[in-house]
Amino acid sequence: MSLSMYQASIPVFTRMLGNLSAILDKAAAFAEAKKIDPQVLLNARLAPDMFPLVRQVQIATDSVKGCAARLAGVDVPSFPDTESSFAQLQERLQKTQAFLNSCSAAQIDGSEAKNIVLSFPGQELKFSGQDYLVNFVLPNFYFHLTTAYAILRHNGLEVGKMDFLGRAA
Repeated sequence: MSLSMYQASIPVFTRMLGNLSAILDKAAAFAEAKKIDPQVLLNARLAPDMFPLVRQVQIATDSVKGCAARLAGVDVPSFPDTESSFAQLQERLQKTQAFLNSCSAAQIDGSEAKNIVLSFPGQELKFSGQDYLVNFVLPNFYFHLTTAYAILRHNGLEVGKMDFLGRAA
């Protein structure tokens, strides 16, 4: 049996965002228990030229909501990038999950050959739907999830690989 575009996207996105949510809950509890100002973790980065934790979460959610919308042929929801607390990041994750859950398999399946064009200042990227999902969105999504995890782990949060991967369903 082949893997559909829906199966390769929405369930993957929702599972991994759920795992990120659990990690952020642990980070908030860690900050409280260790008497660490949450802003220290929220603004932490792995390297000076990398984005901080807050931005990693914003980009991860932007990646998947944009992907789902483009593949489904609906408007990409716009979330302002104003989060400055763990609670606000959790709200963003919940809004993203709700949007992802509103996209049906019927809307996304069959989008393999759909033309997807992304416009950036000075650059335009063109993909088929499948290439967009497999070669652009999924690697980008996992990069930002991994970086968020690594920022928190580097700052002392006791999480491991199973926190990132989540428990088997």
